[in-house]
Amino acid sequence: MTDRTSYSNPLTERYSSKEMSYIFSQEYKFRTWRKLWIALAEAEKELGLNITQEQINELKAHADIINYEDAEAREKVVRHDVMSHVHAYGLQCPLAKGIIHLGATSAYVGDNTDLIQYREALNNIREKLVSLLSKMKDFALKEKDRPALGFTHFQAAQLTTVGKRTCLWMNEFVLDLEEIDFCLSTLKFRGVKGTTGTQASFMELFDNDEERVKKLDDMVAGKMGFSHKFIVTGQTYTRKLDSRIMGALSSLAQSAHKTTNDIRLLQNLKEIEEPFEKNQIGSSAMAYKRNPMRSERVASLSKYIMSLYSSTAMTSSTQWFERTLDDSANKRLAVPEAFLAADAVLIILNNIFNGLVVYPKQIEKRIKAEIPFMATENIIMNAVKKGGDRQVLHERIRELSMEAGRSVKELGKENNLLELIAADVSFGLSLEELEKMTDPSLYIGRAPGQVTEFMEKVVGPLISGHGMTGSDFELKV
Repeated sequence: MTDRTSYSNPLTERYSSKEMSYIFSQEYKFRTWRKLWIALAEAEKELGLNITQEQINELKAHADIINYEDAEAREKVVRHDVMSHVHAYGLQCPLAKGIIHLGATSAYVGDNTDLIQYREALNNIREKLVSLLSKMKDFALKEKDRPALGFTHFQAAQLTTVGKRTCLWMNEFVLDLEEIDFCLSTLKFRGVKGTTGTQASFMELFDNDEERVKKLDDMVAGKMGFSHKFIVTGQTYTRKLDSRIMGALSSLAQSAHKTTNDIRLLQNLKEIEEPFEKNQIGSSAMAYKRNPMRSERVASLSKYIMSLYSSTAMTSSTQWFERTLDDSANKRLAVPEAFLAADAVLIILNNIFNGLVVYPKQIEKRIKAEIPFMATENIIMNAVKKGGDRQVLHERIRELSMEAGRSVKELGKENNLLELIAADVSFGLSLEELEKMTDPSLYIGRAPGQVTEFMEKVVGPLISGHGMTGSDFELKV
């Protein structure tokens, strides 16, 4: 039964996936602690310490059977989470009790588990981001030739295409994918470094045999699936790493916010609309409304992610010497929540681009209202070919444009600039000729070609290189 008397986290209950929630769950954390203790004991045994295979087997037999009640009871007494779980593990493994956590400090399980969580969470984010790019790619290619009014300052500008505008959104996400790939490729394991990072406790265990201590560090990293490790740390790995990862998540949030801002504006213009389900209610009072609630949710969650980035930046900058504990409560809130929110953002974006709706007639209507102004240079050039004076025609078309503009803005009429020009004998152009000069396809430049080139040279190789396609992800609400 759901407990409705305590605060619940909307990220886990409403927005993010079960997979991402599990990565940052207590169960995942404490099982990883035990895997780390097993890896440490195995490596120490292999390097000559007096640890038996029977002890290792006992540890493995209880790796996933965690006696939480014993750990929680012990923590009330000793006020230390790691030692409480060492104690609980020892109760289950009496033969191995004396060699659990041998030579290690709390950061051995705490920090290394964080890094393992980050690796899995980044891979999860990458999967959803590549899937999103795949869906956006399909949409952009489908719409690459469809002219649409471009906007600068949210004022009518030269034409683009629906597909080209989508590529602008995609380009932001491509940069984010590069950041995430960089974070994954440079992610290092803390390893076994001891209380202040000097490995003094392990030097004691291995009779000052530095080569065996170095080998121990390498072996444990390898057992936990890391090919790179920090050579130098304090008691903790550098919190600069948290800040770097949060920077990548913040960058992703910036891209998501920009994209959904544009979608919300286009939905207001009735040109593009996010999916709207058959029984979905847009407003409790205004039954006709189709609010862009998915895009708004992305914007809301994205703001939250961006705000969390500053938290890890401040934590990284204020760590004292080999470590202080003022990072702990902060990072255990900020980093998981940023990942959960980023996961939710990508689930929603995948949903949006799985069913984004285009309204061609609305797009054409808006182009028709503005394109006569954009075509004036072409009109002047064609009129000059028929013997007109360029300077005279330029002044005349300026006057007619002002007249047409007043008609649109003050009287609410359609743009009649073409009709005004056709009626002016100084241009010598018929309405039919003028309409041919305002064919939208004449004003989109290389937009279709840019879409094709972008997909062939950038997006396509990225998607195939990651071995992923446009998967579907569950949207909770």
